This record gives sequence, C-alpha cells and structure tokens, in this order.
Amino acid sequence: MGAAVEFTTLTEMLERLVKKFAGTGKQVYRYKLEGKYVGITFDELYEKIEQFANGLKSIGINRGDKISILSENRPEWPIADFASLAIGAVNVPIFPTLTAKQIEYILVNGDVSVVVASNSFQLGKVLRVKESLKSIRHVISMSPKEKLSGAAAKDDWVLDFAEIFERGREEREKHRGEFRKWLLDVKPSDLATIIYTSGTTGEPKGVMLTHGNFVSNIKGALGHIPINQDDSLLSFLPISHSFERMAGYYTALSSGACVSYAESIESVAQNLLEEKPTIVATVPRLFERIHAQIIKTVESGPAARRRIFYWAVNVGKRYVSQRKKGYVGPILLSSYALANSLVFSKLKARTGGRIKFFVSGGAALSRELGEFFEAIGIVIVEGYGMTECSPVIAANRFDDYKFGTVGKPLDSVQVKIAEDGEILTRGPHLMLGYYKNPEATEDAIDKDGWLHTGDIGHFDADGFLVITDRKKHLFVNSGGKNIAPQPIENLLQQSRFVDQIVLIGDKRRFNTALIVPDFEALRELARDKNLVFIGNDDLIVDEMINDTIRKDINDLQKDLAKHEQVRRFKLLLNPFTIEEGDLTPTLKVKRKVVEQKYADLIESMYN
Repeated sequence: MGAAVEFTTLTEMLERLVKKFAGTGKQVYRYKLEGKYVGITFDELYEKIEQFANGLKSIGINRGDKISILSENRPEWPIADFASLAIGAVNVPIFPTLTAKQIEYILVNGDVSVVVASNSFQLGKVLRVKESLKSIRHVISMSPKEKLSGAAAKDDWVLDFAEIFERGREEREKHRGEFRKWLLDVKPSDLATIIYTSGTTGEPKGVMLTHGNFVSNIKGALGHIPINQDDSLLSFLPISHSFERMAGYYTALSSGACVSYAESIESVAQNLLEEKPTIVATVPRLFERIHAQIIKTVESGPAARRRIFYWAVNVGKRYVSQRKKGYVGPILLSSYALANSLVFSKLKARTGGRIKFFVSGGAALSRELGEFFEAIGIVIVEGYGMTECSPVIAANRFDDYKFGTVGKPLDSVQVKIAEDGEILTRGPHLMLGYYKNPEATEDAIDKDGWLHTGDIGHFDADGFLVITDRKKHLFVNSGGKNIAPQPIENLLQQSRFVDQIVLIGDKRRFNTALIVPDFEALRELARDKNLVFIGNDDLIVDEMINDTIRKDINDLQKDLAKHEQVRRFKLLLNPFTIEEGDLTPTLKVKRKVVEQKYADLIESMYN
C-alpha cells in the first residue's frame, strides 16, 4: 500500500512513476472515445506531456507564468497540468461551470498568460471578455480547431492541442534529453498552483499551494486510505477542485492506480457499470440521491419485497455491530449471507461490483447515511479539509472509521480546538497564502502559524474529529439560543419528500426552512391520494401535501430541542443549482445567496 515510488515534488513523482512502469503497458487513464473506453499508458502520457511542455515553451511560456485550465475531466487536464509544472509554470484551474464574468475575475486577478480550454462553449466564455484580458497571450483548445464553432474557429488568438504538440516536437529538438532534467529541477518550495476558492461570500481568493504542500498531503492521505497500483478509480468531481485534484488525481497517480473519466455527472451510473472501479471519491449529495432512489424503489414494490429489504438492512446493521466487537455468531452469519444474496449483492452490482470503498469529502456526511451504506456492505471513508490545506486535514481510515466524525488528523498535520470551538491547523500542508492578498492571509493564519479554518468542532473520546458546522453558519435566535443548522438539515433530509433544505433562523424567533421537495415522491403521494394536479406548481401549494411533509418533519425532529425545531417551511419549485449560483462546485449551498434570493418568501413565514 502507499505510493508506488519515492518523491519530493509532483514532477519527480511523474518521472519516477514513468520509470517504474515504462514498457509494461500499464494504463494510467481511461476515457470514452466513440462510445468505448480506451486507455493511455504511462509511456504515452509522458510523451504527450513532454511535447506539450515544449510546445508551451515555443509560445513563450516560462518559469513563473500562470496557465489556466478551463475544462471538464479528461486526459488533456493532467497533460496540461504536468506540462505546466515541468517548465516551472503555475496552474490556475477554473471550474467549467463558472460564468464568463467569474472567469474574467480569475484570469485578471491571477495574471494568467495562457488559457487551456476544452471546447467551443468554454472558449466562448473567454472570448466574451477578451478585451479585458490584457495578460493573455493565447487560448489553447483541447478540441481540434476544425471542430470549433463561432468566433473561436476564426480567432488567431486560439491555438489547438495539435498545433502545440507540433510546435513541441520541433522545440524538443533544441532541448533533446533535457525534459527529465526539467522535472527533477523543480523544488518542493516551488509554487505549483493558485486555486481560487468558490467565493460563497465576496470575491474568490487565490490559494497558493506548493509542490511540498501537495506531496505532504498525498503521503498523509495514503497513510489513511489504502490505494495501490491494482486499483481503479472513476473520476467525475471537477479536477479543478482541490478535493478531486488530491484524491482522484495526484494521490491515485502516486500509487500507480488507473483513473477512468466519467463522461458527465449524468452518466456516472452507466460508467460505474462499464469501468467497475474499486474506489470512487465523491460528495455526500451522491449518497443522498442513491439512498433516496433505493428507498423509493423499495416503497413502490410489493409488501413482501419491502419486508425482505428492511429485514436485510437490520441484519446488516447487527452484523456490522458484532463484527466490530470481534465475534459474529453462526446464526447471524447465516442471516447475513442470505441478506447479501437477496439484497446487498444486487445493490452493490449497481456500482460495478468491485467497490472496496467510497471516499467522501466536500461536505458533511450524515451518520445515518454512513450506517445505512455500511449495513449493505458499502464502506464510506469520510475526510475533512479545505483548499488552504492542500486540502486534507483529517480522514477516517478504511480499518478505523467512525460515522459522524471526519476521522483523525493526517500524520504530518497538527490540529487543535480554540477556546470558541474553532478548529485550527498547521503543518506542511498549509498554503503559502492568498495570491496578492496579504491582508486576507494575515486574517486566516495567526502569528504562530495556525490557520483558522472557520469550522466549529471537537475531538471525541477516541480522538476522532467531529465537525459541528461552519462558524459563519452558526446563528443565534432572538431568544439568545445558539443553533448549528447543518446537523438539523442532515436530519430532516432523511424525509423521502425532502431533496434539498436550507434552515433559516438567525436573529429570528423560531426556525423555518426552504425546502426543495422530491417531486417524484410528491407525484406518487398525489396519485395515491387521488389529488388532481397538472404540474409541480400545483403540488407545492397543495394543503394535504404540505401537511404530509409537516408530519414527516415533526416525526424526524421530535428529539431536537424546541429552539432547534422547524416550525414553518415553504416548498420551492426550482432546485438549488450551480448554474443559478445557489451552490458551490462541490454542491454546498451558498446560504447568503439563497437567503437574498428568497427574502420575501422567508419574511412571509415570520409575518
């Protein structure tokens, strides 16, 4: 287990891996081409990176220049990344879901020289703000120029991969044999990337991370999460986010594992069956949706099937509990084998049938979800971090985990709890600071080198770190009671009628909630009750439906303190989405945006 080679920088990691796997035919990436998955070997990857690095040099890119990658997950992403790192340039990734205006801010603030974009759609965003991009020399398209449309196809500013590769082959003749030296000349202290935070409040800040930051985090993560060269991963979270870049890209690569790229979020279910990965890094939202789909299917089936399913889940929970104590009796073993044959094996088959575990990050995973999936034989290993920490701070181990916690700090990471409950951390994983923003850096990192995470938490008796909520999300109601919204939202999201929920209550007399319902569940309910409806807008105002949801919520929150309970709610017609600006790229709700957007609706619940 652990890294397949020894290394001190990302580029040295690449050089050592290629050397280890040269000539073996081992695949490092797989992607869909004309409807079928095809692979790239370590040798082929190295060749493409060398050509692209030389191609960048041929257009005047040098050490310290900034190169943005604006793309969905595909093999060209790591090719452009490592080519940039090899020549000492700095990668400034951009989420492909961002608007032209948001992209403009990053390119200008980040002093970017070259943008590598995936297709006409992404190139179009850059071209729309071209006039303000004084530092940009070229935009490079991953798609062939003849396949581009609109202004991108005619703009001399735009080059494509084929042209960069061709220039790279010519440039390489001038530097024959020097590429390996470039890779090994990079130092751990060299800046590798500037990752702009999602900007839930104010303008995004550019987090500066070095090779040494990433390397310490890769090695620390491998101490908690067993990945080896026989593993395969399915990648669908954006590589532009620090979580996927670390877990599904650098850490996977360091172990010699193979990464398959999903075609899109929508195709993940199909790609799981096609590629049969052993490990998948994802966010809690995926598990919420899978769980909701499973329960919906079970509840709509025959009574006998429902009884078998819930019996099996109960057996699974008892089996897990006994196994952790060190002994499982023969009767329970026999029951578990039957439950696995009748129920669990069929559910696991939907993931491809080879999953060892899922890695969850980006947001809090509810204890109930973790225990449900554990019962059916799917282990979820939850971690915790932030971009400023490269990003992992703590993680559960595959063989030492506890739901409701984010595990224990990585070996090289220090963590302590401040007097007000805020989590502080320091160590080699900590960023250099925010790009061109010393004031924000000083606010985040104190004089003793501790980063103030903005999260509230504590260590339990066994040394596991428990996150309560974001410090800025905690609110105080008008009666002076402190309330952490996230645990309440996680609890109420267990209702089959609730798809998304945002708790409201800061400086208010009582808590209310904005709820995006599961409309399929509402339609089933309406049909069962013989309600007449035309569209979803009829469902959200129906009194019987609102009463049913209210009863479900009250049943779930009966054990909460009175000041924590939701007294009123409003159903929303449209979901919270990244495109509408309601969610971050890792699907966390931007609370202030949502509260402003629905200000009138919120006020109506208090009037």
